Amino acid sequence: MPKLAFWYSAQAANELTLSGNIEAHESVLSFKSVQSRIIELPVTEGQWVRKGTVLAVVDSSDYQQQIAIAEGNLKVQQRQLDAARQNLVTAGRTLLVDQNDLKQRRIDYQRTLDLQQQGFTSKATLDQAETVLNQTSAVLQRDQSLQSSAARNVEVAQAAVQSVEQSVALAKIVLGYTTLVAPFDGVVIVRQAEIGEIVVPGTPVLTLADLDHVWLRAYLNETDLGRVHIGQAVLVSNDSHPNKRYQGRLSFIADKAEFTPKSVETHAERVNLVYRVKVDIANPEHELVPGMPADAKVELQAAGP
Repeated sequence: MPKLAFWYSAQAANELTLSGNIEAHESVLSFKSVQSRIIELPVTEGQWVRKGTVLAVVDSSDYQQQIAIAEGNLKVQQRQLDAARQNLVTAGRTLLVDQNDLKQRRIDYQRTLDLQQQGFTSKATLDQAETVLNQTSAVLQRDQSLQSSAARNVEVAQAAVQSVEQSVALAKIVLGYTTLVAPFDGVVIVRQAEIGEIVVPGTPVLTLADLDHVWLRAYLNETDLGRVHIGQAVLVSNDSHPNKRYQGRLSFIADKAEFTPKSVETHAERVNLVYRVKVDIANPEHELVPGMPADAKVELQAAGP
């Protein structure tokens, strides 16, 4: 029976070579919370980008206007807060005058009471002093209520300012969403959008592959399944860098067998059952990219009895 020419080949009794292609974690990137027209799309498929690189920009004029409106509302609310604070200061000063006035009216009443008891003034004069005292006390109570109301107005105005400040902050955050940047170092795999296209939140714009996390997808014959194990060290090589070896680790072995993938040329090879494996590879210099063919040397353990 022919061997698995592309996916698997035995090299020695204690070693095998798994052949496959490099894959990477891919993120489909889109604009968040904005709907507008793309005005900049400076990257192309296959281009390498660093984290923070601008990938696409949409027209932000509407969102800039929202910031201007929110900042205008903030100025209005700040002026209202200033007025409420001034009213509170005025109410406090009025209350101080009322307290001093009430203190004086109590002294006047006591003096009149003493004179009346000594027969030096009339009952009508005492009644008049008592009336003035009661009126002054009522004015104080009224102004105390006004001061409490002024304090509540300050609290309401402060809450209004904080609310509008949050609206300004949110508008600025949304404005930031009009620029799409690379969330990590990687390579542009697919560009799904074009300049001038109207995008809505969630519309795919670019697919970016994370080259910090790449792996080799390959397939293992059932006869060798018991001679490898997850966590096993693997050496990976490829034709683009023939003199270099990459440290890898066997990180996944499928628990179910499948037919050899259709990419293998002959039907005789495809009818064999194999197990999909995954080899995580250290790629610090980002030399391995998705789609690149590579080979993994796996040391086989001794077969069991």
